[in-house]
Amino acid sequence: MSEFIQLHMLVSYPPSNLNRDDLGRPKTAMMGGAQRLRISSQSLKRAWRTSDIFSDALAGHLGIRTKEIGTLVYQSLTSGVGLSEIIKGTKDVSATFQPVPEEKARKWASEIAGTFGKLKKGDDALEIEQLAHFSPEEIGAIGALVEKLAATGSDPDENDKKLLVERHTAADIAMFGRMLAASPAYNTEAAVQVSHAVTVHAVAVEDDYFTAVDDLNRGDEDMGAGHLGETEFASGLFYLYACINRDLLCENLGDDEALTAASLRALVEAATKVAPTGKQNSFASRAYASYLLAERGCQQPRSLSVAFLKPLQDADLLGSAIRALKETRDRMDAVYGKCSDAWCDMDAHAGEGTLQGVLDFVAGQHA
Repeated sequence: MSEFIQLHMLVSYPPSNLNRDDLGRPKTAMMGGAQRLRISSQSLKRAWRTSDIFSDALAGHLGIRTKEIGTLVYQSLTSGVGLSEIIKGTKDVSATFQPVPEEKARKWASEIAGTFGKLKKGDDALEIEQLAHFSPEEIGAIGALVEKLAATGSDPDENDKKLLVERHTAADIAMFGRMLAASPAYNTEAAVQVSHAVTVHAVAVEDDYFTAVDDLNRGDEDMGAGHLGETEFASGLFYLYACINRDLLCENLGDDEALTAASLRALVEAATKVAPTGKQNSFASRAYASYLLAERGCQQPRSLSVAFLKPLQDADLLGSAIRALKETRDRMDAVYGKCSDAWCDMDAHAGEGTLQGVLDFVAGQHA
């Protein structure tokens, strides 16, 4: 049976609007008969995947998710600049191969992009309809094909267009998966499942009425503000749960144990330190996790969200949430037997444990 790593985290955000719905309001959910503030798993995963922590720890092992691969190929062909430099947006880079005429470049770019999915029509004809997540190996293969076409002037054949690979080292794809409708053989099952974070207490979304003043308004004629606006916000202590199938993660990464350990470390560190980017300039609502419990074992995973089915109301909200989480874990163990083989925690509220200790634990460097 697979080994699972489970993360249970408590994070407190001050007034914020980290993840908005279609009306611009903070996302919410009903739980235990009370409205809770919610941050979607999609928002959390994107914040972690695009963080400096990921880019530093997993340099060279991160993919690129885009619809615009055809446009990027076209820009590379017509400029003579390598595809990787085009993707990075590097400025003032000299051409490394002979640029291709626009008509031929468009034809080749369309053929290459078409191997990854159905193309849009009209002005966006070089874009694929579905977001596709490309591994570093695939980006390298596309770049090499671009340079080959420019050098030979010949159209790509069917072998040239076999650019997708099943075995790759893209840690983000290995963790969060990918789905390619046009090429399902190259789908990757996600090794990491992330819950929507919800507050452990009831929440009321509030309105913020604000004004902006024109610096050149001397008050001679108009004493009013130059702009009036309204935004909505809320604050709360969130519970977040994540489940990692460690065996599947390692398999997705070609059984590379070192890369698997690095990926686990990057994921846990990002989860504890990185907040979604929504309205950060307005609220500066950045926070580290106040409590983190990590469990490891081959038992069937389970969330501990039931600890907060009844909304907490205590004055010491964080202390109460930590106690509720631990008590729920112990009671489940008493009823079901041990739900994990080992655990490790970090409690910033009490100043106990360390993040480094948890990172070593999830990476398998100590029991």
